[in-house]
Amino acid sequence: MPDVDEFSFLPAQAAAVGVDVPSVERVSLALPDGRTLSGLRWGEEPPRVTLLHGAGLNAHTWDTTLLHLGEPALALDLPGHGDSSWREDAAYVGRVLAPDVAIALEAWTHGPQVVVGHSLGGLTAAALAASRPDLIDEVVIVDITPGIDPSAGPAQLRAFFAGPTDWATRDELVEKALSFGLGGSRPAAERGVFLNTRVRADGRVEWKHHFAHLAAAAAAAGTDTGTPDAVRAVLASSGWDDIQAVRAPLLFVRADHGFVTAEDADELVRRAANARVRVVPTAHNVQEEDPAGLAALLRDTLSAA
Repeated sequence: MPDVDEFSFLPAQAAAVGVDVPSVERVSLALPDGRTLSGLRWGEEPPRVTLLHGAGLNAHTWDTTLLHLGEPALALDLPGHGDSSWREDAAYVGRVLAPDVAIALEAWTHGPQVVVGHSLGGLTAAALAASRPDLIDEVVIVDITPGIDPSAGPAQLRAFFAGPTDWATRDELVEKALSFGLGGSRPAAERGVFLNTRVRADGRVEWKHHFAHLAAAAAAAGTDTGTPDAVRAVLASSGWDDIQAVRAPLLFVRADHGFVTAEDADELVRRAANARVRVVPTAHNVQEEDPAGLAALLRDTLSAA
């Protein structure tokens, strides 16, 4: 793989979208308990929209969507992902992550935000809106409802992450991803692998996100890598409480072949005070499958906010 940094892919992405490369910078702050929270700040003006990714992803999952959107934005690496610190307790649930996001918004934004959350990020956005309504203009939840395991996915993907957690080179991992049918084209796989891995002090390459390491440890121990039913039931209950407590406008984006059924979406609308639903013809990772379509929805939301 060529010698690149995390922004080396942006020129080609911007050219494909037909826009100039915008100003993007890596930002980080120290949390009260000594952990670090990191993210990407897009544009020269204060952010209007803050974006929270799903499990196993990172802030760069929003790159192409934000190139289409063309608005000042803050894309965070949730704890346990990207350049943000892992949690020792591995408590990667919305109510635990929301206070960290609130600290980031207080540090890096100058007013209430349209907060967009995909999958795990969507549950975090709901928890944030329920607990800190002063930080929220509107919530956009992408293809997740309480009760659906945000770390779930196809068996093929679970098997991929349950394997080794370190490699000699990134090229080795790119080959593995392509052999599993992941990543699409080789350039896309190279970008995804580069942005979701790091080189350790010993020269080995490892996943940045904690989920891969947890999945590998569970597989080695012969335990289920999914969320136990009893835990999922508790998370669903607290998640629905958060949804019901949201008083800001709520846009729910459902992928028609994603994780969420039409019945799940109907239940969210029944429980949320100000929810509306948009269905998009794509898979779960809407921001990567249909970035232009998602950007159009966000543009309309920002215009109305």
